[in-house]
Amino acid sequence: MIIDKLIDAIKRTDNPSVIGLDTCVDYLPEEMKAKCTTLDDAANYITKFNFDLVDALKDVVPAVKVQVAYYEMYGVAGMRAFKDTLAYARANGLIAIADIKRNDIGSTAAAYSKAYIGATELAGGVKVTPFESDFVTVNGYLGSDGVKPFVADCEKNDKGIFVLVKTSNPASGELQDKALGGKETLYDAMADLVDDWGKNLIGRYGYSSVGAVVGATHKEQAARIRAAHPHLFFLIPGYGAQGGKAEDLAVCFKDGVGGIVNSSRGILCAYKKEQYAGLNYKDAALKAALDMQKDLTRYIK
Repeated sequence: MIIDKLIDAIKRTDNPSVIGLDTCVDYLPEEMKAKCTTLDDAANYITKFNFDLVDALKDVVPAVKVQVAYYEMYGVAGMRAFKDTLAYARANGLIAIADIKRNDIGSTAAAYSKAYIGATELAGGVKVTPFESDFVTVNGYLGSDGVKPFVADCEKNDKGIFVLVKTSNPASGELQDKALGGKETLYDAMADLVDDWGKNLIGRYGYSSVGAVVGATHKEQAARIRAAHPHLFFLIPGYGAQGGKAEDLAVCFKDGVGGIVNSSRGILCAYKKEQYAGLNYKDAALKAALDMQKDLTRYIK
């Protein structure tokens, strides 16, 4: 199962981190940024930057997460960069997570799923997956009919999803922490649903390919979700720039397994930081990724 492949990759690299390729022109070195005078220019230099980071990091990290919003804003050219980045990461042995947070109902959800983890059928029975990924992020807050098409494609094609449960943004509590009756909150109810959606996709490590997005900035809630849902594998945003600390993340794991922690700007823009002064963007990203690995494993183990 794909969840086992992800955990195998984490064990092989001894690194429970995923690098977020949330790449935009502003994150590029000045010599690249100055040449981005058209959307095509921007997409081309973003692609080169991403490919260089994959080359630099592929032996030390297990996965990348590619956030589609950073590519949509560059139009068709940007979506080509998105597609090429996913494909290049997978070709180099990395698990590719498309961070798309898609959700809709019924046939529309199925159409979204076909673009990333299913397949679109053309004339003559030809099937294509335009933006093939190993995992996608999904917004489950429309209910089961918006998620089950994704789950069906996970079962059919050995893919995975991470469903939003407790997100890292400061305002997440406005809705997700609302009490539903007794001690249960909305995020508790969502975690229950995610557990049920993934019950037929549990791999040999005891985790399901239907996982949960649980923010690094909410230690107490993460501990609560982990205690109630031992089969949920966590995608954990919010480390670093958003304020999440490695020491707070141990609650997400059991015996060193159970989640993967995202860092985006901390790696992409490492070359701009004083601590990595003098290093080019590739070497700075590698050093930052290794520093993150040491930080995480010190507490998670």
